[in-house]
Amino acid sequence: NAPYVWVKTPNGLSSWDFFDKLLNTANVVGTPGSGFGAAGEGYFRISAFNSRENVDEAMQRITDKFKV
Repeated sequence: NAPYVWVKTPNGLSSWDFFDKLLNTANVVGTPGSGFGAAGEGYFRISAFNSRENVDEAMQRITDKFKV
């Protein structure tokens, strides 16, 4: 099992636009999917290597800010 959470970017945002928005509004950092090739565009990868509590917190921030 890979310790990553893949999220589809909301509202048609590019993966880099979502990176900027996520960093600036939710203080969450991840990797734009386009960094993994053309098929990754429209997706965003968040590492789950941290503690379960921190991963849950990051996902809650994303949910609160973007209603995903």
